[in-house]
Amino acid sequence: VNHFDKDGAKFILEVAKNNCGLVLPGCQPVYNPMYGQWLYKKKKMYEDLAKWMPKLHKTGAKLFVQLTAGFGRSFTISEMMETLYTNKALRVLAKPFMDLDKITAAPSPSPNRWSDKVPSREMTVEEIQEFITAFGKTAKLLKDAGVDGVEIHAVHEGYLLDQFTLKYVNQRTDEYGGSFENRYRFAAEIVKEIKKVCGQDFPVSLRYSVESKTKGFREGALPGESFTEAGRDMAESEKAAKYLQDAGYDMLNCDNGTYDAWYWAHPPQYMPDNCNLEYVEHIKKFTDKPVACAGRMDPVKAAEEIAAGRLDAVAIARQNLVDHEWVHKIMEGRQDEIKPCIRCHNGCFNFSKAKGTSNMQKLDDSLHLARCALNPTTMQHNKYKIVPTRKPKKVAIIGGGVGGMECALVLLQRGHKPVIFEKSNELGGLFLTASAMSFKENDKELIRWYQREIEKAGVEVHYNTEVTDLGTIRGFDEIIVASGSVPRTMPMIPGFDKCLTFTQLLKEKKEVGDKVLFIGGGQSSCEAAYDLILQGKHPIIVEYANDLVNAQATCLANTSFLRDAMEYHKVPVYLESTVTAIRDGSVTVKNIKTGETFEVACDDVVNGIGFVPTPVGGKSSKAYRVGDCVAIGNLRTVIWRAWDVCMKI
Repeated sequence: VNHFDKDGAKFILEVAKNNCGLVLPGCQPVYNPMYGQWLYKKKKMYEDLAKWMPKLHKTGAKLFVQLTAGFGRSFTISEMMETLYTNKALRVLAKPFMDLDKITAAPSPSPNRWSDKVPSREMTVEEIQEFITAFGKTAKLLKDAGVDGVEIHAVHEGYLLDQFTLKYVNQRTDEYGGSFENRYRFAAEIVKEIKKVCGQDFPVSLRYSVESKTKGFREGALPGESFTEAGRDMAESEKAAKYLQDAGYDMLNCDNGTYDAWYWAHPPQYMPDNCNLEYVEHIKKFTDKPVACAGRMDPVKAAEEIAAGRLDAVAIARQNLVDHEWVHKIMEGRQDEIKPCIRCHNGCFNFSKAKGTSNMQKLDDSLHLARCALNPTTMQHNKYKIVPTRKPKKVAIIGGGVGGMECALVLLQRGHKPVIFEKSNELGGLFLTASAMSFKENDKELIRWYQREIEKAGVEVHYNTEVTDLGTIRGFDEIIVASGSVPRTMPMIPGFDKCLTFTQLLKEKKEVGDKVLFIGGGQSSCEAAYDLILQGKHPIIVEYANDLVNAQATCLANTSFLRDAMEYHKVPVYLESTVTAIRDGSVTVKNIKTGETFEVACDDVVNGIGFVPTPVGGKSSKAYRVGDCVAIGNLRTVIWRAWDVCMKI
């Protein structure tokens, strides 16, 4: 924020060269949350931008800069911020560089989305007017720097401007609350100010959520769920689209949702493709301005809808992070070469939260968003890069999972000769199990992509070859162990041998009864439980922690869907509990807080308590190690470590 970011500029140029017509970088607060400075006061940033804009325009693309009034009650609170806010002395000391009272101010007093300890106070009219003026000044500086337009961020996703429009957040009784016109006044006055300062011909887009899909504070609504809308319903949206157009907005860049229903705005893999399309196409009928749709958009479907006149443009973000050349590949008929986005949010947006916590994301991640789990080079081109080797080596790779395959492809690009030893008859490792669920088509695509790339590159693969002793691997200059992990077991639990593994349940499709109990309520268990729900079965979850998916680096958009899905489908969830015995037809569950034990009837039990690394050669081996055989993680930890290792060889 408040500087010209060279890494971001390089990435934007790559996207622009890739035949993107309009580039919209991530939103810039007109008031900097850190150090409390107004964006229009950072003159050097606009000077740097003006020097760079000709490079962007040479590509034929246009650039709109997203400007936001901020987050209000959606501002992401970390544990450190809670400490600063709740300690009066620290709050005073921190105010010059982080004034949380000002940063989190909302239309009305309301609970923060992330923290129970940092509530939002009501903004003053004077503060609102300051923001309106700042939007005009900032837009004028951007116009003078050669930027093609601005997008106001946003009457969308429950950001501050959206909060003013939503009745469940905005309880004001002055000119910025109450009636429809008053609730939308802030957004309307912003575009009027920009048009006054920059002229009527300077384009101003609006990021806009058609429907809120929200039942209340921290309560979202799933696709197909019957509920009472707490925010903006379609009837109000039809009116709002016309009102915002008449106020001066030149385009509506649309989706659905709020931070309380975050999976609509940042759809994980559990949401259907094109999940917002029908709503956006409906709202197009109520405005004369161009309408764009975002949210798990399939390019083929988007092209069809645009050609039919039902949509004006498609907005795609995450796929650009994974594969910078995906549009070129489509235009050249090389669709099979596109590395697919799997909507994991592990690199781009891994804000995470569980019951009783604030954002559990690592600080480094908080400061470095828009990275990609599947492509470490995105926004990190100086840290992760292909440097041709001067000394080609023959490298043995033990294990043909994602980690092993990524190593092979990176080594090959550097000029080495990788050879994969895989104990089964196919490449993919444990990810074959993880991708086996019905809604994980993108994961399946990713496996196929890796398999095709390995075959096309001519990488030597020895199938059905298990390596248990690294001493038997001869004729190689280096060895990389990517042997993965195995399910953790708890033999001290009577009957534990009756448990099914995820591989038996998901990949091997072992037949199970109606009631399937999962020991452990992590992401894998919740995803598998959701897959069973879609089959009409009735899962049960027993979790030791106080919330489902109580883990760092798993995005709230993903976890809130899974938690809401379990609640909506009335899945019995026993939190702060453990299984103490397993029998045919039932298990004994113990509440770890009260000590109470009780029987839960079930037909089958699945071991969901996690995995343990299984490094061939042991941890003391001199061989390089990659993936889950180092530590249990996700695709980001697997792929980024693969690059870390392969860049050293």
